[in-house]
Amino acid sequence: MPVNSPSLLRRVSPGGWAAAAWTAGLAYSFVVLVRLPGESRGNFYRGLLLADGNQIWLAVCAAVSLTGCVLLRRRPLTALGLLLAGAVCGACAMHSTAIDVPLILGPDVALWYVAATLPRRQVVLGSGLAALVLVGYPVARVLAGFIIGTSTALAVLLSAAVAVLLGNSAGESRRHAAELGENAAARAVAGERLRIARELHDMVAHSIGIVALQAGAARLVLTTQPEAARDALGQIETASRETLSGLRRMLVALRAAEDDPSGQPPLTPAPGLADLDRLAASTTAAGVAVDLRLNGPSRPLPPEVDLAAYRVVQEAVANVVRHAGARSCRVTVSHAESEVSIEVLDSGGLRATQPGGAGFGLLGMKERVALLHGSFTAGPRPTGGFRVAATLPLPAGAR
Repeated sequence: MPVNSPSLLRRVSPGGWAAAAWTAGLAYSFVVLVRLPGESRGNFYRGLLLADGNQIWLAVCAAVSLTGCVLLRRRPLTALGLLLAGAVCGACAMHSTAIDVPLILGPDVALWYVAATLPRRQVVLGSGLAALVLVGYPVARVLAGFIIGTSTALAVLLSAAVAVLLGNSAGESRRHAAELGENAAARAVAGERLRIARELHDMVAHSIGIVALQAGAARLVLTTQPEAARDALGQIETASRETLSGLRRMLVALRAAEDDPSGQPPLTPAPGLADLDRLAASTTAAGVAVDLRLNGPSRPLPPEVDLAAYRVVQEAVANVVRHAGARSCRVTVSHAESEVSIEVLDSGGLRATQPGGAGFGLLGMKERVALLHGSFTAGPRPTGGFRVAATLPLPAGAR
């Protein structure tokens, strides 16, 4: 059987269950009217179901009850009324002192469905209709001078009340599950938006810092050193094209996510620590020398750790380019058995991205590290400049 195939209980419609319950109840009512071997004459009813016009009551009972079963999904309250009418007709055919419990099984299923699926106002209306019929039958017999079965009537009322309570509980559970699903979907959308915003920030901030630095250098030497100005403009063009290509890849991936039923295509290619050499080269070409130091034997890292480590270095270096006023910085990446440590030092003085400032770089780095249960610190150095440090733990399977 396929994994997503519904179970037998779910494949049967509510009307099917009501019809099965009604059929079982009617069959039971027939059985108890038959004298079985070993029974005394006082242990069974002598109702003549096929005489005195009782077959007409039985035909009406079957017609209205089965019609109610067919209509249960589309018009639940109408179906409930028909099933209740069928129960009354069945009781009249058997000359019963009350509507017997077997005859109320079909209406009980309908009551459960009404309480589980309809708004509270309609549930109250359906429950009131059932109570009116179940109490009205013995009252009508009393007014007509017949005897009634009080205990049977009370048992039928109790079964109807239990059906309503169970249906209401099932409906509350379904609504609660739907609310949880909606909340989870809303949290997933918010998390995805935050992830996209973080990726855009990390992707664009570094390149824009390079562009700004090269543009300032080109402006200063435009008339005195045309070749240097031309080289700076070339660097600006390269950084701009790389940024546009990255944005284009992200947009393509996001559009693919809308078309993919799974909704989770990767934003490829995702950078990692293996791309630090290229990051250092582009930053050095922009005028801020990057001293890249790798300690410990490097090995494949989990994708989320590799990406987070790269983004921390990228953002820290971008902050140096944009705000520090330094001409160099040192990036140290240390591989240990259970963690990856990152440290970025410069000799300038960060301003806009200090904690409490207007920048989002430090906040984004802190969030990335926190999602992986790592530690993050950033602040001015006692000897001048700024220090960014992060430690990313490795999952047990990656050690």
